[in-house]
Amino acid sequence: MTLHLELAPLISLGAGIAILVVPRLLKYIVAGYLIVLGVLGLLGYSL
Repeated sequence: MTLHLELAPLISLGAGIAILVVPRLLKYIVAGYLIVLGVLGLLGYSL
């Protein structure tokens, strides 16, 4: 049995939880999320 996880939903889930816990970090979390997705896209990973 193989478990296949996509990276984008996991990042989104982590970001959402972090925003709920510490709302002040919203701008940093959004910026980090966009940077991670951009780098992964440039490296050829499909999200």
